[in-house]
Amino acid sequence: MTGRDAGQGDLFVLDSPLLTEVRGEQSLMAYPFFALTKTAWKRSLIYKTESVSIEIGPGPRGVATIYDKEVLLYIASLLVAKLDAGETVAQDFYFTAHDLFRVTGVNGSARSYSRLSDALERLQGTQIKTNIEAGGEGQAGFFSWLSEAQLHYQKNARGEKRLKGVKVRLCDWLYRAILRDRRVLEYSPSYFQLGPVERRLYEVARSTCTAGAVQVGLDDLRLQLGYQNSLKHFRHVMKGISEENAIPDYHIVMGDGLAAEMSTTKRRTTTATTVTITPKPSLSAA
Repeated sequence: MTGRDAGQGDLFVLDSPLLTEVRGEQSLMAYPFFALTKTAWKRSLIYKTESVSIEIGPGPRGVATIYDKEVLLYIASLLVAKLDAGETVAQDFYFTAHDLFRVTGVNGSARSYSRLSDALERLQGTQIKTNIEAGGEGQAGFFSWLSEAQLHYQKNARGEKRLKGVKVRLCDWLYRAILRDRRVLEYSPSYFQLGPVERRLYEVARSTCTAGAVQVGLDDLRLQLGYQNSLKHFRHVMKGISEENAIPDYHIVMGDGLAAEMSTTKRRTTTATTVTITPKPSLSAA
């Protein structure tokens, strides 16, 4: 799976190409660590429940987006493939942009390389703070997804730059989670063709429907996806997704359920919108 890059001599050993399926760490599937945008998101993201706390702060180019996450998924997949093969693993990875683009379905245009550079800067600049333990250890304070990210170029006879490879160092938190916990799940190949909300919905479904169908309140789902617009707008978006049946491997059905509300004088029951996520028969059979 690895091979030496003759252009770099013995300096680096290529970790690409990726020869297995794309896999991701389960906590990064379940919780909203990324902005659901293509453009820069410059505000902090906060998610808190009784048991989970996540705070995401923007770097100079904003918060890492769900599209930037493709780089982390690629790195995680390389790491898991090495572990499965019994190879020695470390936090440093050196791979070609061409293989990353192949896996994620991106064309190799000049704009794609520019976007990759921006993605690496956001992944390195974004600040994450969470109480979710990784590898049996908690971590106080903030960290970045990548503690190092470099694009390595080589010039041709005309002085033009040609990208030889991408070198990154994965953060301790995610490295421990994959290395020790091994809670990684495969992604559908069509994940990379989905829009941002559909991607997060697929990830939540993949990480939570491990024992069958689940039902969740619409607003709880909105928060878990990290959707920043209003509940009314989210209901409209979810209605369209449900009607299109566009989430790989899962059926999404919206309906009305009963929700209990507490007032100062009495307990009352109201109708609340719920979302039921059910694995498609082909997935259940597998």
